[in-house]
Amino acid sequence: MSEAQAPSMNVGSPDAPSVAVIIPAAGSGQRFGATTNKLFALLDGQPLWLHSVRRLRQNPMVGSIVMAVSDQDRVHFENDHAADLRTYEVQLVRGGTERSDSVQSALGYLADAKERLVAVHDAARPLIRQRDLDAVFTAANQTGAAILTVPVSGTVRRDLGERTETVDRRHLHIALTPQVFEAGLLRSAYAKHNGRPATDDAELVERCGHPVTLVCGGTDNLKITYPEDLIVAEAILRSQLAQDA
Repeated sequence: MSEAQAPSMNVGSPDAPSVAVIIPAAGSGQRFGATTNKLFALLDGQPLWLHSVRRLRQNPMVGSIVMAVSDQDRVHFENDHAADLRTYEVQLVRGGTERSDSVQSALGYLADAKERLVAVHDAARPLIRQRDLDAVFTAANQTGAAILTVPVSGTVRRDLGERTETVDRRHLHIALTPQVFEAGLLRSAYAKHNGRPATDDAELVERCGHPVTLVCGGTDNLKITYPEDLIVAEAILRSQLAQDA
């Protein structure tokens, strides 16, 4: 991956490219420990997925939003959240067993979409800031592939069996979302995927020989994985709202 600061650009200008967003949301969220999908867990009285969708929809670059969900959760969405889906213009598609299956399903739905860029964003990242969306959209528009990251801040140790060693963290980053790509590039990456394991969409794109630009994002772009993450998310949300007030 290559690292670069996103150049300045008026992302809200009429000639700015639009972005279709894919939200893979068909996972079971077993680590969260709930009987229902963690995306329905409440943050400030609203489900996690709705926080994520609202922030995406607020960005003028965002066009289509497609969320890949399980058949079981689709019933819940359509019965209990139909108004929100209409309000924020979210289309549901059938998700798959693996995250990559869900992204491919959404790409199929977007086959005739007009947007030049496609962003893949975790529904369980409800605290994404507009400035981070602007930065990664701008970088992807200029380079064809860009993802949000944060530098590794703690000491990293590698287990070598009989001994351990400290890893130089100066060039290590933690990948966040959105991950944003030129639509044709992402489609090509998935066409060549063939089920080979990959940790994220950026890895698939790099296999095609295209570099991925790293855009430094906010450390408050938290992914909700465990129930206790909601406590941290509540504090972050209050801080963000206070800053924006």
